[in-house]
Amino acid sequence: MIEILNLQKSYGKNLILKDISLSLERGRIISILGPNGSGKTTLIKSILGLVVPQIGDIRFDGESILGKWEYRKKIAYLPQIARFPENLKIKELLNLIKDIREQNADDNYLIQFFGLEKEMNKALRNLSGGTRQKVNMLIAFMFDSPVIILDEPTVGLDPVAITRLKELLEREKDKDKLILFTTHIMSLVEEISDEIIFLLEGEIYFKGSVEELNQLNGSGNLEKAITNLMEKRNV
Repeated sequence: MIEILNLQKSYGKNLILKDISLSLERGRIISILGPNGSGKTTLIKSILGLVVPQIGDIRFDGESILGKWEYRKKIAYLPQIARFPENLKIKELLNLIKDIREQNADDNYLIQFFGLEKEMNKALRNLSGGTRQKVNMLIAFMFDSPVIILDEPTVGLDPVAITRLKELLEREKDKDKLILFTTHIMSLVEEISDEIIFLLEGEIYFKGSVEELNQLNGSGNLEKAITNLMEKRNV
């Protein structure tokens, strides 16, 4: 589905991604983890074509994405911070996004799924942080995209909304989609991830399942296993 080949990206003298190679397949939920500054967001933005690497290539369904944009129609993306005109009402924003994408949208189901029926005529500036994040997720999931990329999707969500998010992720996975996400909530990673990619200082320091990471570090707790992993790196 997505192949990343020997990817390197630097900003000035600061090397952010160091020779990253990955194969990402459909029907899997993959967590991209790592401390702040490890290269997670740069890797995601490289896949989206928002960052252009100096070295390497990214292939989507076998074709290089470099210099191209059409493939982005097959990707749904939720950034860490989504910014839209604050004066727009939710329903106006959804109509704007649908006009831009020119694709069929499953927004009515998701409006009910996230309990947003009574919020549709509210302006974005009047929404709470949690409601705003629900709207962002609605936009990310309302098109039937084969690839879904979520950068810290749980920010501002209450436990009920996080449960709904997990249900939605499992539903989309069952449709044979590739789902990439970053989060600092390890319980969520343990529950839904088929694979973990752990980045440290721009390098892949671990790639495998939750069970493999726990076994490697002699721990039954993912948070502790990751702490042990980082401590070994610093020895």
